[in-house]
Order: sequence, then structure tokens, then C-alpha cells
Amino acid sequence: MIEFDLAVIGAGPGGYVAAIRGVQKGAKVCVIEEDKVGGTCLNRGCIPTKALCSTAHTLERIRHAAAHGILVEEPRIDYALVAERKDKIVATLVGGIEQLLKGNGIEVFRGRGSIEGPGRVKIRCKDVVGHIRAKQIILATGSVSARPKALPIDGKNILTSDEILAIKELPKSLLIIGGGYIGCEFASIFGTLGTEVTLVEQLPQLLSYTDRQAVRELEKAFRESGVKVHTGTSVESLEVGDGAVSARLSSGETLNVEKALVAVGRVPNSAGLGLEEAGIKVEKGAVVVDERLRTSLENVYAIGDVTGGIQLAHVASYQAAVAVDNALGGDVRVDYSTVPSVIFTLPEIAQVGLTEEQCKEKGLAYRAGRFAYQASGKALCDGEPRGSVKVLAAEADGRILGAVIAGNEASSLISEISTAMHNGLSVAELAHAIHAHPTLPEMIMEAAEDCEGVAVHKVSRKTRERASSKN
Repeated sequence: MIEFDLAVIGAGPGGYVAAIRGVQKGAKVCVIEEDKVGGTCLNRGCIPTKALCSTAHTLERIRHAAAHGILVEEPRIDYALVAERKDKIVATLVGGIEQLLKGNGIEVFRGRGSIEGPGRVKIRCKDVVGHIRAKQIILATGSVSARPKALPIDGKNILTSDEILAIKELPKSLLIIGGGYIGCEFASIFGTLGTEVTLVEQLPQLLSYTDRQAVRELEKAFRESGVKVHTGTSVESLEVGDGAVSARLSSGETLNVEKALVAVGRVPNSAGLGLEEAGIKVEKGAVVVDERLRTSLENVYAIGDVTGGIQLAHVASYQAAVAVDNALGGDVRVDYSTVPSVIFTLPEIAQVGLTEEQCKEKGLAYRAGRFAYQASGKALCDGEPRGSVKVLAAEADGRILGAVIAGNEASSLISEISTAMHNGLSVAELAHAIHAHPTLPEMIMEAAEDCEGVAVHKVSRKTRERASSKN
């Protein structure tokens, strides 16, 4: 029986990163993957959806080209070509990861891995079963789309995010059930591409854990693009007939659409891994880990969505490094305090740390600095004036508590604030850093300056009060 220093079950953004980190530390490593390397993120999540987001954003800019003095006819969408481009991007990146694994000397076993006991992994591929030994094991099997039993998902008319990414024709109408980040991203994509979209969310508001001001920016964009939003509403029944879907809402309204997308979240992919039989504690399908990412079975670690924690690819990759360090003799604890999150809608929404609502709930004394895209020279030059930047700082010492950005390139801009928080910079230190002009990151500097009451391109409350007292 082959023996490895480290066996990783799953080759998504957590698994393949863990495998490479293990090799970098001198370990003999293998990966067990039953599907394509790259996991959900690369094959059915982050990458294909962002390819579609890019297409939608490009279309939106073409539609507004006249404002730049560029006169074009009304653009047409060939969704088959859109899907082909998406698939090529995915294939390119999958091939890149396969080469990375090969180049690092990592053996890849194709099949479903499961825990047989301490240091033992079973690999099943069709009717063939293999066995390996490993001194350390990392579970990185990710998550799967939630499939509520009450909704008759058939993969053709009523879809999950997996199936909708495989369609080759643009639906004329689409009902999206779920107003979280998955539902909102698809609403933004298909609404921009010309599909008649209706978004239904059972809770009172979209994106429950997102800054309210940022969500209002998105809701405004939805109205402008024709996306109809129903909050505080549930779907009571779905029926398929004559190739169409009929949905009855709790409001009493009946919708007839071409397709329906069930986007009510994701659940840990932990079934069939032999976890409980091996003595690994599982709660509601999620593998229980401690702050060092250890499971209840010695020498077995778990990372990413299978742990039921923050469902972000970059969190899984971060956890991969922590788990490998600990598996190979280190002593590292996870820290999620500066994890940036991004919702790739139009406009993008990105945040890190605490929101203003959370600061109030915790009773924290804070200052908020704000800056609008419409006051940015670069944003106006780009034709992207909608959105804003908000930075929160502790009243006592100026420590950065969090930030939210809604607008163009928010996904990139948030990293500066995340890095500043990670390195313990105060809002004053962030404000004093020289930023190139004209650029979008200047807005971060201005928002940080606004926390201090000294923003140059915005009249702050403190300045108004001084001017008023003199008069």
C-alpha cells in the first residue's frame, strides 16, 4: 500500500493549494479528486460566473458608449458564444492547475475519497476500489447547491447554479429564488443581458449581512435594469408544464417564466466520506474543526466549505496554509477578522471587517468616513460615477473597524483596506499614504481622511461646523 506524508481529499481552491503547500514544506503529497481539479469555484462557481459578469459589464459599457462620443448600434447577445468563452476560460484554468500539480510532483488519484480509519483512505472510482496510507489527511471536499425537497429541481426547467451555468441559450424570463450573493449575482448578469428577471427573497431584505447603504445602491441598479425584486416573499409552489415554470408566491401572485433558479445557499459536501464511522464529529453536515482546523480524529484536518464556515474560495486557500502548517508540526490558529468578501453584481459590493450596523449592535463608538464615486476624477473619466466608499474607525484610537465599497472595481479596491487592517494600520496612517492620481484608490484615501475630518475633495461635517461657528 502506497504511503504519503499528506493526503488531500478534494482539489478545489482549498485542496490543491494545501497539496502544493505540503510539497513546498518537503512532504510527499497526493490529492484525491472525483471530478475536475479546481472544485466548484473554478468549474461551477467563481470563475464561470465572473466570466459572465465580465460579459454583462462589457455590454453595459457598450450601451453607454455614446457618453464617450462612440456611436454604435444596439448590441446583440449571442449567448452560445458567451457560454463558449466562459467554458474556454474554465478549461484554460483547469489545465493550469493540472500542470501545477504535475509540476510539483503531486500524485492525483481520480475517485471519491473516504476515511477508513486513522491514516487510511479509500478511493472508489466506478467499480474499482483502492487504498492508500497517509500520516496526515486534509478534508477539502467543498459544498454543493442546497436542493430543498419542496422545490422540484429537474435540472432543465428548475435549476441550481450548476445547471444554469451549463445552458447555451439565454432565457427570455427567469425567476430567481434567493436574494443572497448567488441569487443577486445571477440577477445582475441575466438582467443586464436582457432576460426578464424576478428575484424573490423570503427575508425582509436582500443580502442580509451586507451594509445597507451598499445594498440600496444595488437595488437602485436592479430597478434601472428592470429586475423585479420581491422581499419578505416566499415561493409556495413550482410547477412545470409545456416547457415553462409556474410559480405561486406567498403574496398571492402567480408568475409564469421560462426557467427558475433555486439559489438558496450551499451545504457541506460531506456525505459518503465515512466521517462519522471513523469518529469525526459532524454537525448538520459540517465537519467540526477547532481554531487549528483539526477534526475530532487525530491527524485529520478539514478546510473550506465542508467545515460549514465562511464559504469563500480565498478563505479555503488561507485555511489550506494553516492546516498544512499544523499537520506538519506547526502551531497556527486561524484569524478571520480581515477576510474581504465580494459580491460581483453591477455595481460590485465589497466589504471587510464590521459593517456600520454591526458596530451599532456591539455598542462600539466609531467614526465613519465616506467618499462618493461621482466626486472621483477617475470614476468620471471611466464613465462609472455610481457608488461610494465607506471606512469605519474606532473613535478612541482610529483603529480601522471595517469598510464597504459599492461601485466599479470594488473587488480590487477592498484589498487595500484589508491589508491595512491586517497590518494594524490606523485610519490616519491609511489617509497619509500617498496615492497615485488620478486613480480609484484615491477614494479610499479620501474616505480615510473623512474619518479624520480632513478630506480635501469633500466638505466634512467638522469643516462645516467650524465655518458655521466663524460666521
